[in-house]
Amino acid sequence: MSAALEQRTLKLSIVTTLAVSALGVAFGLLAGSQSILFDGVFSTIDAAMSGLALLVARLAVREASQHFQHGYWHLEPMVAALNGSILMLLCFYAFLNAVQGLMEGGRELAFDYAIVYAAVVAGVCFAMYGYERRINRRVDSEFLRIDTQSWLMAGLITLALLAAFAVALGLEGSAYAHLTPYIDSLLLMVLTACFMPVPIGIVRRALKEIFLIAPSALDRQVHDAMAPVMAREGLLEYYSHVAKSGRGHFIEIHIVTAPEFAAGQGVALMDEIREQIGAGLSIPPERRWFTVAFTADRRWA
Repeated sequence: MSAALEQRTLKLSIVTTLAVSALGVAFGLLAGSQSILFDGVFSTIDAAMSGLALLVARLAVREASQHFQHGYWHLEPMVAALNGSILMLLCFYAFLNAVQGLMEGGRELAFDYAIVYAAVVAGVCFAMYGYERRINRRVDSEFLRIDTQSWLMAGLITLALLAAFAVALGLEGSAYAHLTPYIDSLLLMVLTACFMPVPIGIVRRALKEIFLIAPSALDRQVHDAMAPVMAREGLLEYYSHVAKSGRGHFIEIHIVTAPEFAAGQGVALMDEIREQIGAGLSIPPERRWFTVAFTADRRWA
């Protein structure tokens, strides 16, 4: 149910993003605004990446196959890293365009078109942010979390554009009218500077998962779950290894026991310990690859 809801929400986000991007390109050309045009192009690329995220989200809920025996979870951080990298390059290119615009004396633009665009898009962005945030409380999807952040950032920036365009419109006919041609390039610089932390954060989180850096919260959770287990007689020490890849959590625990451990109860006792450890983990079973091994020889731990 949660996977289907995640996919429906991503589809709605893609359609809405395409509509916003079409508005951005159209109004950017009508108003002669590079900042609005950048906003539209940014949204277009974001929609393409959301489409790729939707494809991967469908794969991620499939069962493991002969070729992908650990499932498709590892594709999620790869797509997120690609998404963030493309958006970073776009922001950098737009920032250079803004600097060039300032050096060339700026450009005139139709502020009435710009204000209409900013008002409509800000409303759409905040509506999508509220909707996706509510849905993701139930779904807990990394893709939806990234998408929710994107809508919030887009809404805040578009709101800032609306305020700036309104101020610029008020400057026309005043003693400061000569400054209005620089407004668009300045806004584009601010826009790219505000957008940049989002893709940087996406790439940073994705690289942690690609390189299988152990999540500290999950590592602590495993140690907390192991504390009562190790109080059992015959358990000497343990070694744990954790990693996260997309929505998949990989947890491997090797427990060193005394040679006579479980001599009477055998495998039943070991399964009981596995159940106890699993009960201490908040990760749902369908999102974890969970292994608990027992050995009396430290070489195998």
